[in-house]
Amino acid sequence: MKKRILFLFSIMLGVALTAYAQPKITFDREKQDLGYILWRNPTTVTYQFTNTGDKPLVISNVTASCGCVEVDWTKHPIPAGGKGTVSAVFDAEAIGHFYKEVGVYCNASAVPVYLEFNGEVTADAKNYSFTHPYGFGSVHLNQEEIEFENVNKGERPEFTILVANTSSKTYTPVLMHLPPYLSAKATPEVLGRGKNGKIVVTLDTDKLPKLGITRTSVYLSRFPGDKVGSDNEIPVSIALLPDFSKMTAQQKNNPPQLSLSATQLEFAGLKPTQKKSQHIVITNTGKSNLEIQDMQVNSIALAVSLKKTILMPGESTKLKITVLAENLSRVKGTPRVLMITNDPAKPSVTIRVKAKLL
Repeated sequence: MKKRILFLFSIMLGVALTAYAQPKITFDREKQDLGYILWRNPTTVTYQFTNTGDKPLVISNVTASCGCVEVDWTKHPIPAGGKGTVSAVFDAEAIGHFYKEVGVYCNASAVPVYLEFNGEVTADAKNYSFTHPYGFGSVHLNQEEIEFENVNKGERPEFTILVANTSSKTYTPVLMHLPPYLSAKATPEVLGRGKNGKIVVTLDTDKLPKLGITRTSVYLSRFPGDKVGSDNEIPVSIALLPDFSKMTAQQKNNPPQLSLSATQLEFAGLKPTQKKSQHIVITNTGKSNLEIQDMQVNSIALAVSLKKTILMPGESTKLKITVLAENLSRVKGTPRVLMITNDPAKPSVTIRVKAKLL
């Protein structure tokens, strides 16, 4: 009788655990503002997601709110902890403001998950001040830095830079001093005057020197024989995430958990030679030790100081961030601090710093 009871109990427990286990879809962001895009220049919007559940995730269909959007998605089952993408191509045929929705149907939800994107289509192809705001002489770009955030070993992610030629001559877009783990291809290879194209930068994560944060610079060639310098420098930042695939069941059930008092700081009205600091409290609200494995700043206008890099459950420490106002004028992009941790839910955290001089 006792064996029969134990047998029935094990069956009931197995059924309960099976019912509890389920896939869960978590997007890196569900809304995107595309800003200004050029008329009749199709734009691709990509949403990355992770299966944060316990069973394989399957997307059965993706729909768009109008015929001006073509959709695509990762069609094979995504295992627990795996990643995938949903993409939408907007044709940009109608001038003016736009708002679009994409509905994702999957086995993680009884109702569709809706993704949004918006922006404005402009027909002014000669004036690139809105769509390509960063000037490198007569060459204009829509980006002034290259970011590969939250990438994993074995992946080959791409970063697209839109480029416009505002000179009276033809122009060949080239990125100089590429490290071995980066490659770049311009489409088209030659831009006529007033024309625009793109440079696609591809990262080979297998060639990165280490896990964590890697920073370097590439340089935009503005004319034949151009040299490298601060005026054509494009900073590159890469965050190669730790490998969580070998975690034990006990580690998965008792992970560390990173909690920050803020992910953005503002420093207003700084004097040109001033140094000003603020603190962010870092707390481990998880069940095992939290390790801050790597931390870097992307700007010469920032300095950081951290008292502890290993926090026991319930323990806190302070991150001191200092703005060096005298270097702000030489900063490209938004100053920020990038942190790599052993928290599976937040392996990469970015703290952005807004600083303005008087």
